[in-house]
Amino acid sequence: MRINNIGYLIKEGIRGIFLHGFMSFAAVCVTVACLLIVGSFSILVYNVNLMVEDLNKTNEVLVYVDETFSDADAKSVGTKINRLANIHQSKFVSREQALEDFIADHEDEAESFSGLVADDLRHRFVVTLEDNNLMEQTLEQLDQIPGVVKITASLEMAQGFATLQSVLQIASMAVISVLLVVSLLIISNTVKLAMYDRRDEIAIMKMVGATNGFIRLPFVVEGFALGMMGAAIAFCLEWVMYDALVLKLEAIDTLKLFAFVPFDELLIPMVATFVFAGLFVGIVGSWTSIRKFMDV
Repeated sequence: MRINNIGYLIKEGIRGIFLHGFMSFAAVCVTVACLLIVGSFSILVYNVNLMVEDLNKTNEVLVYVDETFSDADAKSVGTKINRLANIHQSKFVSREQALEDFIADHEDEAESFSGLVADDLRHRFVVTLEDNNLMEQTLEQLDQIPGVVKITASLEMAQGFATLQSVLQIASMAVISVLLVVSLLIISNTVKLAMYDRRDEIAIMKMVGATNGFIRLPFVVEGFALGMMGAAIAFCLEWVMYDALVLKLEAIDTLKLFAFVPFDELLIPMVATFVFAGLFVGIVGSWTSIRKFMDV
C-alpha cells in the first residue's frame, strides 16, 4: 500500500470520529468509565495483596524445643529449621529471653509470677514463612525435626488471608473481563453505525476492486483512536483520583492500617494496562464489526 493511500485512509478514520460525534463521544465516555473501574480494581487488588503479604509476615510460628536440650543443642535445631524450603527466617529465643519477654508483657501481674524461673520455660524459635499458603505442609515438616516438642501457629489466620486473596483475584478478573467486553461492544456498535451509513460507498469500492484491507483500515483507525482517547483520559483521571485517595487516607488513617503504595511505583504497569486495554477494545471492537459488511 502506497504512503499517500495510508495517509488518506488514516484521515478518513479520523473523519469518521467527527462524522458520528455523539456516538464517538458516548464510546469514549463508556470506555473511560470501564477502564477507570478496571484500573481501580487492579490497583486495589495489588495493594491488598501487598497488605496481606505484610500481615502474613507478622503471622509467626512458635517452635518449642525439648526442655532437656542444652543451649547448643537447641540452637542446632534452628539449623535444621532453616534448611526447610518455605522458611523465611527463624529467630532463636532462649529460656532467659522468653522469661524477660513474658514478665514485660505481664507487668501488671508481676507478683503472680514472682516464683517463675527460666528453667520452667523452653527454648523456642520464632519462625516466619515465605508462603503462608503452604503453612500446613511446613508445620508437618517442622514437627518431624528431632527436638521439636510443640508448635504454635495461627493456621486459621493464614487460611483466611489466602481465601481473601483468592476471592479478590477472582472478583477482579470477573469485573475486568465484563467491563472490557462492554467497552468492546460499545466501540463495535459505534463503528457499525459508521459502516451502515457508508454501506453504499463500501459496495461501490468493492465493485471497483478495492481490497478488504483498504476498506477496513479507516474503521480500524477510528476504533483505535476512540480506544486510545478513552485510555488516555481514564489514565489521567485514575492518577488524580488515586493520589487524592492516598492523601485522604494518610490524613485519617492515624494507625497506618492502609499502606497504599505511591502511584509512581505503579506507573509503568498502569500505562501498559491502559494502553493494552485501549488497543484491545478499539482495534478488536472495530475489526469484528466490519466482517459482515465485507460481503457485498
